[in-house]
Amino acid sequence: MKVIIKFHSENISFIPLKEEHIAPINVLHSFPEVARNNTIGLPKDLATTAEILADKLSPLHEEALGWALYNKENIFIGEAGISLAPQRFKKAEISYSLQPNQWNKGLGTELVKQLIKHCFNALDLHRVEAGVAVHNHASIRVLEKAGMIREGIHRKILPLASGWTDNFSYAILKEEWNTLDGNV
Repeated sequence: MKVIIKFHSENISFIPLKEEHIAPINVLHSFPEVARNNTIGLPKDLATTAEILADKLSPLHEEALGWALYNKENIFIGEAGISLAPQRFKKAEISYSLQPNQWNKGLGTELVKQLIKHCFNALDLHRVEAGVAVHNHASIRVLEKAGMIREGIHRKILPLASGWTDNFSYAILKEEWNTLDGNV
């Protein structure tokens, strides 16, 4: 069974997802500027959001880990997750969403670095991946500032509200992460 732990970065608390987080996550993904780049799209209702999050809420699903994100004032600001590949690959894909009023404050980079650190240190993975819509320049910048490297493009793979969109693939290896300042 997976163990999801609470952890912190300088400005963000990562709280394991619980049913009480469904409503604020539903609201988060209802912001048009969040939904624009989100593959889960605009949730119709709480039941749909609960269904989407079921694998991250259930202790029976060991391949998905999820957290609600809170700031220093204990206010919900977003959500993040890690989807593990089969154990022999020692890799995972990270995902995240922040409320628009939290953008351009450095929190995206901070949370991505913390997810990467958790993957390498707590989960002992070899590789961390992330995908991003090619037009999502802010998230591209976040991934690159966190040390991730663009490896390629997947054509028309993301089902966004605007239609099928291309996706850049990013990744970082544990040995690359360990060479970056302050990451060991």
